[in-house]
Amino acid sequence: MFTKAAVFVTACLALVGSASPTEKRQSLAQVITRCTKPNTAALTFDDGPWVYLYDVSKALVAANATGTFFFNGNNYECIYNADQIKRVQYAFDHGHQVASHTWFHKDLSTLTWDQIHDEMWRVELALQRIVGVVPAFMRPPYGSYNDLVRQASYIRGQKLVIWDFDSGDSVGATPAQSETDYDDLIAGYPSTILALNHETIETTAHQVLPYAIQKLQAAGYQLVSLADCLGLPAYQSQGPRGTPDSSWTC
Repeated sequence: MFTKAAVFVTACLALVGSASPTEKRQSLAQVITRCTKPNTAALTFDDGPWVYLYDVSKALVAANATGTFFFNGNNYECIYNADQIKRVQYAFDHGHQVASHTWFHKDLSTLTWDQIHDEMWRVELALQRIVGVVPAFMRPPYGSYNDLVRQASYIRGQKLVIWDFDSGDSVGATPAQSETDYDDLIAGYPSTILALNHETIETTAHQVLPYAIQKLQAAGYQLVSLADCLGLPAYQSQGPRGTPDSSWTC
């Protein structure tokens, strides 16, 4: 019996055109580790949607800044729960970019071909249902990937996104340590910044983020979405939102 992931891959390959399935399978998705537009900083937030999303968004919007949210489908809570749907829609409706962080937040480099696709397609489907978009970017959990992951991402029309600055919030850094790390980063004045943060951590939303926004803007950086810092489209497609029904489940 075919898995849903396998059916999706078959459909993708049918659209390849002149390229053979073998050629398509061997193509590798681009891995993005930095922004390309000078004087831009992309503040990205992993592992949501979660309760602090509203405060993260409000801090960004108040500063005329845009963030990028890499959402999981079923990490802290099922993305189809009513409160989670509201959070995803709130971020999108307030001008932020939404992207894939896979379904269960598994280490993709440890999974099989079908398992990788299952992790990817389920959150892509959720974002299409909830806000009407198919994301063009995917961040692998833990920043972990291999060629199989890149091949799967290529077939799915996505680029992999890592980072060039980690606030350390997910690995035990105190707010003071994260702020110092931002200070040290800014003191070196890199041309661009692609920063990893986590919306699931209260101190990130309420202490570190306001500090980072103020310091980055004072240093002359434009705080933009990942897509804008790269000059690329955020989504493969945009269309109408779905209506929740019994199939919206984890």
